Amino acid sequence: MLSRRVFLSGTASLVAAPALGAALEASLRPQLRPEGLFRRALPSGAELVAEARLGGRVGYAVADAATGEILEVFHPLLALPPASVAKAVTCAYGLDRLGPGFRFRTRIMADGPLADGRLDGDLWLVGSGDPLLDTDTLARMVADLGATGLREVTGRLRLAAGPLPEIFEIDPDQPDHVGYNPAISGLNLNFNRVHFEWARTAGDYTVTMDARSESLRPAVQIARMQVEERAVPVYTYAQVEGRDQWTVARGALGENGARWLPVRRPAAYVAEVFETLARAQGLRFSGVETGGAVPDTARVLVEHISEPLEDILRGMMRWSTNLTAEVVGLLSTQAGGGQPADLASSGAAMSDWLRARSGARQAAFVDHSGLGDRSRIRAHDMVLALVAAGPNGLLRRLMRDIPMLDERGNVIADHPVQVVAKTGTLNFVSSLAGYARTPGGRDLAFGIFCADTDRRATLTEEQRERPDGARPYNARAKRLQQRLIERWAVMYR
Repeated sequence: MLSRRVFLSGTASLVAAPALGAALEASLRPQLRPEGLFRRALPSGAELVAEARLGGRVGYAVADAATGEILEVFHPLLALPPASVAKAVTCAYGLDRLGPGFRFRTRIMADGPLADGRLDGDLWLVGSGDPLLDTDTLARMVADLGATGLREVTGRLRLAAGPLPEIFEIDPDQPDHVGYNPAISGLNLNFNRVHFEWARTAGDYTVTMDARSESLRPAVQIARMQVEERAVPVYTYAQVEGRDQWTVARGALGENGARWLPVRRPAAYVAEVFETLARAQGLRFSGVETGGAVPDTARVLVEHISEPLEDILRGMMRWSTNLTAEVVGLLSTQAGGGQPADLASSGAAMSDWLRARSGARQAAFVDHSGLGDRSRIRAHDMVLALVAAGPNGLLRRLMRDIPMLDERGNVIADHPVQVVAKTGTLNFVSSLAGYARTPGGRDLAFGIFCADTDRRATLTEEQRERPDGARPYNARAKRLQQRLIERWAVMYR
């Protein structure tokens, strides 16, 4: 591996470990031989790709981030799935269209006269798409509502989901039960997931479904679970009377455990939790209704204002939250004058924006998170986008540090190459795009895309969550990505 001492002393090996390939020695500061000979001693990018034994296709490009000069490519015009690297484009899209200071606002509003703690009319909960709204925040809003002196509502609780369309799921090809594929709405809660927990009790199972947050866990009825005597499938899903009805195979549960399941009716989920929290404060309604426009006569009683978009996007880039990416992407398309009814049309609008902004001609997005594997981008186009964002721009500052690892997978604390990037992972898809700063201080912009789409296409529905071979593929792809970055740090320092 490349340590700071070895870099400065003038010799280095590229990923010298049995699991990562044979040691490849190269002088960084050749004293007695021509520079061309020193560089020819490095393994080529094509050799590194071949040694990775990935199958499928690999494309990469690297450029000087300041000038845009293309330094090295390998199948740079091959369009491959970006996976979550798409979020880097979504991040730039949101910063451009909405601005880093944009904030989401969630409001409780009153429509009707309010006197002596009594509202003669409806109470409105109005969303704007805040992807970070959770049960704790909603509880604080309800407590603030109580602090206004409101004790009685004669009308209904009404919910307005704001400008976003309600979308059933991000990617229909994902398994029904994965929590990273939720619905999307203008009113979102807990990333539109419900917490399912089970425990074996006297030979049977006790199950709970709740809207869990850091300090609260109110039970919900909008999502229900039934344990059934079977081995497979592990989960089934259906909508029954407006509820998410789940079943789970008894043989898959073990003693106890928990997982997050996606919510398919976010506004109804928010309504149930809000009503539960309000009831705990002694506040009841004559009914609950979703949809409709907020009357002009309604006035704000309580307002929650989110963190600025810059901070929200930093969290999205770190934790790769799909809901955040889709909400920001949809709102960005609307800010540009579009009226997307679905993710595909909004993804197409982001593709057009990227083409106009950076000249990335072949980018084609079907969503904003990269969860859909029909999105495509070329390594060359990704690098154009990164160069356009600038080596010291806000996009770079929002990216996550990518540690360089030794042969045992441990972080090398003093590694001389500094990398910030966005990772992307799907089954048999691994991507990495961002910026690398060499020991000489040169900033590189790069995109590396690895995908075995043929193998991915053969997966059955039951295999999609954890297919055989996917983890080793991902590990080999990540090793290749590190070896390429180390090559470039030496070659183009």
